[in-house]
Amino acid sequence: MDLKLNDKEPIYIQIIKFIKIQIVKGELKPGDVILSRREMAISINVNPNTVQKAYKEMESMRIINTIKNQPSTITTDIEKISSIRKELINESLQNFIEDMKLIDVKKEEIIKIIDEIY
Repeated sequence: MDLKLNDKEPIYIQIIKFIKIQIVKGELKPGDVILSRREMAISINVNPNTVQKAYKEMESMRIINTIKNQPSTITTDIEKISSIRKELINESLQNFIEDMKLIDVKKEEIIKIIDEIY
């Protein structure tokens, strides 16, 4: 598990974002089994209740499916996966744009720089 935790946001949010990124990158595919709550807690050295909160939230967001006494799996809903991708892109772009506005960089300049770098 390659999740690096930070002090800037709640751990359960970081777990959710990590799973979303793994899905979008294709490292977790639709229907894949994910670590149990206990295994996840041990692998990232956090309280199992924190992982439980993250998993519960992901269930309510329809990112994972959990059937009693079965391992949790990644959603097979392709539209949901597509919306997760869009959400991550929009979140990153929104943060970037806010940062650029703070230092008064104009849209045209940003586009030019992106064209040069990307």
